[in-house]
Amino acid sequence: MGMTATPGDPQRIAILQMTSGIDPVANAQTIVQAVRNAAGEGAAMLFTPEMSGLIDRNRGRAAVHVVPEADNPVLAKARDAAAAAGMWVALGSLAIRRDDGRWANRSLLIDPAGAIAARYDKIHMFDVDLASGETWRESSAYAPGEAVVTVQTPLGRLGLTICYDIRFPALFEELGRQSCDVIAIPAAFTVPTGTAHWHLLQRARAVEASAWVVAAAQTGHHADGRETYGHSLVIDPWGEVVLDMGSEPGLGFATIDAARQAQVRAQLPSLANKREIPRSQQT
Repeated sequence: MGMTATPGDPQRIAILQMTSGIDPVANAQTIVQAVRNAAGEGAAMLFTPEMSGLIDRNRGRAAVHVVPEADNPVLAKARDAAAAAGMWVALGSLAIRRDDGRWANRSLLIDPAGAIAARYDKIHMFDVDLASGETWRESSAYAPGEAVVTVQTPLGRLGLTICYDIRFPALFEELGRQSCDVIAIPAAFTVPTGTAHWHLLQRARAVEASAWVVAAAQTGHHADGRETYGHSLVIDPWGEVVLDMGSEPGLGFATIDAARQAQVRAQLPSLANKREIPRSQQT
């Protein structure tokens, strides 16, 4: 069973780095085993990557698996596993069919009773043409979210984001305004963008918000032909990398310490010193 977490105390967390494929059943098995192993190691919460339940760039093939929340087998298995282990599970994201028929790239936080404590739909769509020749049009299938989401947990106030969101500081400014203690940034970063920007952006977001950043990532070669960067990270509020999981799939552990955050915020109170920037005047 997961450890009983007292808010404010140091909290052990687990991070699942995985290579999700086109079979949701296999992906669910990986997540369930990770929940069991994380609980056995005394973790209060497990974080999984973006698109934990399905990675398939063939949208025609994927469509049969993109179902409403109530019918999603990966979510059901994760909820059962969380309840059995008595621990929190932050599902980085799943592909969910909304009531209007459009798809959502949705992060779901599951509490130790197996209930859904929070939902966040990815706001920023990954629509890019990379120099490597890779072209991505997330918005052709997915509808963007419209709400910033934070939730109180044993780790403190947790802010939810997903992958490409990391490039948009206004979202993280709002998370800082809401005094988030931890920000989750699950991802399936491409190799070219990961090599160039992954560590840089993750560290910057931690420093800006004076918050812990937990970034569970997809890694390696996937069944649909894509390759992801890996390097799941845990970063402290000073911007120091506490955990870097490299490129191999597996389970990593780190400790979230509220005292470290308090120390950083006392030493460099950038959130308290923040002022509204006046509008510029062009001449």
